[in-house]
Amino acid sequence: MEPLVESRLPTKYGGFIILAFKANVEEMPHLALISDKFVKGSENIVPVRVHSECMTGDVFASSRCDCGEQLSSSMMHLQKEGGILIYLRQEGRGIGLVEKLKAYNLQDVGQDTYEANVNLGHPEDGRSFVPAIEILRHLKVKSINLLTNNPDKVSAFDDVDDINVIDRLPLEVDFDSENNDYLEAKRLLKGHLFGAKS
Repeated sequence: MEPLVESRLPTKYGGFIILAFKANVEEMPHLALISDKFVKGSENIVPVRVHSECMTGDVFASSRCDCGEQLSSSMMHLQKEGGILIYLRQEGRGIGLVEKLKAYNLQDVGQDTYEANVNLGHPEDGRSFVPAIEILRHLKVKSINLLTNNPDKVSAFDDVDDINVIDRLPLEVDFDSENNDYLEAKRLLKGHLFGAKS
């Protein structure tokens, strides 16, 4: 996977270089934000966050999920530690924005986040983490500390011979009345590890 463009991206967290990678004709490009403290070609263990797009959480600060909170804390950590954020264009765990908003309506009448996706005719989680692996290969990253609470993201690297997950770094998440059911479904049904190190 080759980048379409590379540009400097100053943020409130510090400096990054942003690269856009074309996924396919139908999709928006996947992005990699690389801390200006990243040492290219280094044999160091690189902190990495693989983050799937969540317009409602990332842009509009929705309280329904923990996505925006995770993105913010990841960017802060990655900038300071010389890491990489990979931003995959897989809105709503791969179902798209409109379908995700429909799923919100089902959640409002008692369905959990996974059940709502299935009842709309989608998989519980339709994401692929292969683009993240391809981006890391392009960047010649061999060893990573993965910032995630999701064991499926760690498992996505199980059969990858040339990139090693050295450690999983947990992301702190605040439970509240709006996101409690969502986070509990992630914990109980998918084994998410909130605040715990593997």
